Amino acid sequence: MISLPAMPRLRGVELLDDPAVSGELMIRSMSDVARANALFGGRRAAIEELRLVLPTIGTKASMLDVGTGRGDIPAAARIVAKDIGVDLWTVGLDLSLPLVKENRGSNDVVALGDAIRLPFSDKSIDVVMSSQMLHHFQFEDAVKVVVELNRVARKKVIVSDLRRSVFAAAGIWAASFPLGFHPVSRHDGVVSVMRGFTPNELTEIVKAAAGIEPVVRHRLGFRLTASWTPGA
Repeated sequence: MISLPAMPRLRGVELLDDPAVSGELMIRSMSDVARANALFGGRRAAIEELRLVLPTIGTKASMLDVGTGRGDIPAAARIVAKDIGVDLWTVGLDLSLPLVKENRGSNDVVALGDAIRLPFSDKSIDVVMSSQMLHHFQFEDAVKVVVELNRVARKKVIVSDLRRSVFAAAGIWAASFPLGFHPVSRHDGVVSVMRGFTPNELTEIVKAAAGIEPVVRHRLGFRLTASWTPGA
């Protein structure tokens, strides 16, 4: 079988990354993102990776969700944890104050903060997760983010993100119309996919940040997960 080389990561600008975006638009568009996560595999990819981790860390655990958005993934994580007998305490962190205010109930604690400078102590949280967040950064800053994830995690780091594909980009564009997505969500969805990763790229970011080769898995819906036990 002949495989086509992956297109290079594009530097397109996601409109929601603009600090001047209104709180109302941010909340509306992130609702679209949460729906896309539920329909197209983002939530499932993160939760399936977490299912592999939870049984190994005891009956009580803490989880930090970096770039928590609407908090849909931590909310699902607590349900899954309860089903397998784990009492999971979740912390959500986001750079958007409107999202932090709007979604306080989705996590046990919600904090305002920057992924490049996490406001948490070393090895202070059992599982540190980022889902659909790392693609917002170019390589050098993505490495800085992973350095922070690795620093704060006590037992496991999970990164779940998009696998770059023109087919996935076309799919999210087409699906956004019948789903009634906001035009900003439609634009950012396509840009996000084309800023996604190949397995090798995601591996190289983790190796550069933590000196560790992660376990990288293909997930349904053009998703990738990377997980590893944090190093020093």
